[in-house]
Amino acid sequence: MTKILSIESSSEVCSVALHSIGKLISIKESSEKNNHSKTLATFVSAILDENKLSVSDLAAISVSGGPGSYTGLRIGVSLAKGLCYASGKPLIQVNSLKSLAFKIKSEIYHVSKNTVFIPMIDARRMEVYLETFDCNLNSLSPAIPVIIDKEFFNSLNNEKIYYIGGNGAFKIDKKNLHDTVKKIESISFSADSIGILAYEKFINNDFENIAEYEPLYLKLFAEILKK
Repeated sequence: MTKILSIESSSEVCSVALHSIGKLISIKESSEKNNHSKTLATFVSAILDENKLSVSDLAAISVSGGPGSYTGLRIGVSLAKGLCYASGKPLIQVNSLKSLAFKIKSEIYHVSKNTVFIPMIDARRMEVYLETFDCNLNSLSPAIPVIIDKEFFNSLNNEKIYYIGGNGAFKIDKKNLHDTVKKIESISFSADSIGILAYEKFINNDFENIAEYEPLYLKLFAEILKK
């Protein structure tokens, strides 16, 4: 059975999950802030122990690849790389925004062809990191930092139906939304989504170079400290 261990650390959520052929077996999550360095490794160990597995029993290790929290991404990717180095298992990265788009889509009863998903990650002040995806979760634009204002909403196509969610969506006042823009509440990060999307990449042998891989930070660390 293809078992993949997934690590999500791109936000305040610490999440580790184990999937078999894309189906969730076990998951541990915490929303306690500034706790990634202690919690993630503990969750990995607990999930493996509870399922009587070692890292060598896994088919691959996947990790949220950003964008997101600089510190969280650094800790999660470092842990994933260490596990891969020690076991010789392949590393799979999953776009953090695509994992959110996947969760938004799962909340909708009917997805039409003109549906667009806009997952958002809080990027401090009025900025968010966002990326747009079509109804099949194909990317329509690269991940970018955006200021949420009237100009942003005016740029949207009224012929499309937009679904917005993620921990950056709280910056959007529902009163300012167009009729074609829907805000989906309670969409949060989870290693469950990472694991499901990682299995698709595993089937296609879409692996990262462990030595060279770096997550997508979008902003330099020094730039973040200024805010």
